[in-house]
Amino acid sequence: MIFYLSALTMGLCLSAMGLGIYITMKIFRIPDITTDGSYTMGAAVTAVLLTQGWSLPAVIGITVAAGALAGVLTGLVHTRLKIDALLAGILVMTGLYSVNLTILGRSNVPLLDTSSVFSALSVFDKAIYNEVWVSLLFLILLGGLLSYMLRTDFGLAMRATGNSESMTRALGINNDHMKIIGLAIANALTALSGFLVAQYQHYTDINMGIGIVLVGLGSVLIGDALITWLGVQRIWLQLALIMAGCILFQLMLALALSLGIDPNMLKLVTAVFVLSIVGIPRLIRSAAS
Repeated sequence: MIFYLSALTMGLCLSAMGLGIYITMKIFRIPDITTDGSYTMGAAVTAVLLTQGWSLPAVIGITVAAGALAGVLTGLVHTRLKIDALLAGILVMTGLYSVNLTILGRSNVPLLDTSSVFSALSVFDKAIYNEVWVSLLFLILLGGLLSYMLRTDFGLAMRATGNSESMTRALGINNDHMKIIGLAIANALTALSGFLVAQYQHYTDINMGIGIVLVGLGSVLIGDALITWLGVQRIWLQLALIMAGCILFQLMLALALSLGIDPNMLKLVTAVFVLSIVGIPRLIRSAAS
């Protein structure tokens, strides 16, 4: 039971990153690899500030600002220097590795003796229950704020930019500014995932973000498949299913391990699972047509 609760908590903590990847991949159609760097940056900033005794509100604010700055850098490289979005993300991610290592001062920072957001908002006797409910609280707040933003005029302009840049340009919308802001929001959400995960696992490691974008992409693909299957149109339901995809992804990994699958084969099992979720509906539609 505790094993699956831990997987649930990890899925909840990573859901903020899933929302960020949803913005870049599904709204702007941008494959943003900056995620690997901004996730680690969020965790690194959190670890350093908490060990220095900073308050949680200040840590959250600085973490969000650091992640947003990483997104802005990627956006500027892409829009101002006219470099492909994928390459721009790779360049910024590569540079962030050195930045994150400088922030940490070493490769690993433990957080065993520091207060965390989970202990500050604890209401249960068992730590795992507090971790679940606090992660869920963050998820509900972030999902609600993002849902509201995407239904405002600004959010509609963002979504329109992803659908048709020529149309939004004709309407007087600055597409470059929209992309930069979208990347800033996405990486701020990713940094928040790093903020939560660092406190959940009680340490920050310089390599913790390597490959994390693949976890986020797999989660978003699962959520997107659920959206397609159910024919969901409302934006808040779409966001809810994206977050559900993050949770299902982690539970699937936990189930695979509990069944005794060789950890060396875990990546293959993950790839087959995601491929099945995404590919089977398309095969069914092709056969029906």
